[in-house]
Amino acid sequence: MRDRADTARTDPVTAGDAPRRPHPGRAVARAAEAAVALGRRRVSSGELGSLPVVLVLLVVWITFQSLNENFLSPRNLSNLSVDIVGTGLIAVGIVFVLLLGELDLSVGSISGLAAVVFAVLNVHHGVPEWLALVVGVLAGTVAGTVQGYSIARTRVPAFVVTLAGLLTWNGLMLSILGDSGTVNLDENGLVAKLTSYYFTHDAVAYGVAAVAAGAVFLVLDRDRRRRRAVGMPHRSPRDIAVRTGGLAVLAFAIAYLLNRFQGLPLALLVFLVIVAGLDVLLRRTHYGRQVYALGGSVEAARRASLSVTRVQTAVLAVSGTMAAVGGLFLASRITSVSQGSGQGVLLVNAIAAAVIGGTSLFGGRGTTWSAVLGMLVIQSIASGMAITDTPTAVQFVITGSVLFAAVVIDSLSRRSQEAHGRA
Repeated sequence: MRDRADTARTDPVTAGDAPRRPHPGRAVARAAEAAVALGRRRVSSGELGSLPVVLVLLVVWITFQSLNENFLSPRNLSNLSVDIVGTGLIAVGIVFVLLLGELDLSVGSISGLAAVVFAVLNVHHGVPEWLALVVGVLAGTVAGTVQGYSIARTRVPAFVVTLAGLLTWNGLMLSILGDSGTVNLDENGLVAKLTSYYFTHDAVAYGVAAVAAGAVFLVLDRDRRRRRAVGMPHRSPRDIAVRTGGLAVLAFAIAYLLNRFQGLPLALLVFLVIVAGLDVLLRRTHYGRQVYALGGSVEAARRASLSVTRVQTAVLAVSGTMAAVGGLFLASRITSVSQGSGQGVLLVNAIAAAVIGGTSLFGGRGTTWSAVLGMLVIQSIASGMAITDTPTAVQFVITGSVLFAAVVIDSLSRRSQEAHGRA
C-alpha cells in the first residue's frame, strides 16, 4: 500500500480538489498501536503505575457480580464507599511512612486511643463533641510525633519503635477506658453523623463531580503552561482534555449511582477531600519533594542538606494524625468504642491497602490515591464475601494472595527500573 507521499507524487491534483484527510479507521489503528507501544515500554521499564490494581479491582467486581447480581447495586456500592473510609484514612498515613522505606506498626493502637479519648471525654466527662474530637486527633498527632522524633534521633528502625508504640498506646487506651469496657456514642451526635449523614439532593453529588473534573483540568493545564514556559516536556492540550474527560465520565457515573440510593455520603466526601489535599502536599510542595528524596536515599538526602530529623518526625506525625482521624470514623460506623478498638485485622488491612494500591515497600514511589485503590480492592473482597456467604477464612486467603502478588510485582518492577537506570 502506498503512503500519502507516494500518492501525492503519482496522483494528479486538480484545482478545487480538497486535501485528503486520514481515514478514521487508520487514525484509530495508529492511536491503538501507539498506546500498545507505550504500554510495552512502561511494562518493560517497570513503570506499571496503577494498572495492576485496577485490573485486579475489575476482576473482583466482575467475579462477585456474576455470583450475586446485587454486588454492583447502588445500595451496596454506597455502603462500600462508606466502609472504605475509616481504614482508608489510616492507609493514607501509612503511605507517607512507606515512602520513606519504613513501616508504622502502631497505627491500629493510635486509632483506638484517639477514639477512646474522644468517647471518654464526651460521654463520661461531658466535654463538647467538637472539643473532644480535636483532643482525640491531637492525641494521635502527639503519639506519631513522639515516635517520629525517636526514630530520627536514635536511628532505631521504625518498625521497632512503632512496635513498642503499638504496645504502649494500646496499654494507654485500656487505662483510659477503665473498667467500663464499652462506651456507646450518641447516635445523633457529631461523630456518629460522620458516617450516617448523606447529601440527598442530586445536585450535590453532580456538583462535586463537576468541581473535581474542573480542578483536575486547571491543575493539568497550569502544569503544562509552567513546563512549556521553561522548555520542559509537557502534556498536549488534547491529552489534558482526554484525561479530564475520562475523569469527568467516571465522576458523574459515581454520582449517578450514589444518587440512586441515598445520595453522596458525607464520609466519602471528607475522605476524598483529605486524600486530594494530602496528594497536593506530597506531589506539589517542597515538603513532599523532601519526603520522596528521603525515600530514595537517606544518605543522599543528608548530603543535600535536607533535615532528615524534621522530615521523619513530620511523616510519623502525619501517620499518627491520619490514624486518629480514621479511628474516629471507625467508631462512628459502629457508634461505640471498646477494648477491641484498633485491634484485629485493622493494621494488616491498612498496610495491605497501601501496598496493594501500588506504594513501594522500598520507598520513594507511591501516592495517596494508592491507598484508595488498595482499600477498594480489600473492601470489595470483604463485601463480596459477605453477600455470597463465603467463609471469612476464604476472605483472608484471597486478600493475602492479592497482597503477595502486589509485593512480587513491586519487587519485579524495582528490579526492572534498576536495570533501566531508573531506581
